Amino acid sequence: MPAARDASTVAAEVDPVEWIRISGGPVPAGEWHPTQEVATLWWASTPLAVAGMPVTGLTLPQAAQLAYRLGARIPTSAEWEWMAAGAVRRFPWGNQVPGPGHANLRGLGPGRPTPVRSHAAGRTPDGVLDVGGNVWEWTTAPWRRDRIALLRGGSYNSLSQYAECAHANDVPPGIVSPGIGLRPVRDTAPTPATTGATE
Repeated sequence: MPAARDASTVAAEVDPVEWIRISGGPVPAGEWHPTQEVATLWWASTPLAVAGMPVTGLTLPQAAQLAYRLGARIPTSAEWEWMAAGAVRRFPWGNQVPGPGHANLRGLGPGRPTPVRSHAAGRTPDGVLDVGGNVWEWTTAPWRRDRIALLRGGSYNSLSQYAECAHANDVPPGIVSPGIGLRPVRDTAPTPATTGATE
């Protein structure tokens, strides 16, 4: 298992972030969260990347520190599910079973992370890319008391069902892996200094 990376060093290397505004709404109770209302948020259009490749090798606290340096935060698991599913989709792109154009998953990719914009057919209707497969994404679960973090989206080594919007994987927040990345979220609109904001 690789050593954890320093968030301050990574922040200086991160590719410009494109932010996509996604309207909020009610998230029904699921296996991983109670019923709640998700606010309108600004989402990174891809997992954070350096030279096009997803940033990995960060613990949840380090990922949160990196997101903070970008004026953002780690999403909650319920927020992530709303972004991915919109309350109706099985997979981020719809209900179609994943194919090679949708996601980098076990049997559909090279067995390692790929550039974050490689699977255009897998984008959500809002234009968010790489939500299913390639690298898991850190999320938090503030309603849980066991301090377990939740990974969402699946990775290059995951079976297709792990890319389903409702699936989560509970893990200790201190693990690092080449298959775990992060997609930050902002509560407010990016400023002009924040690169690539879109509406």
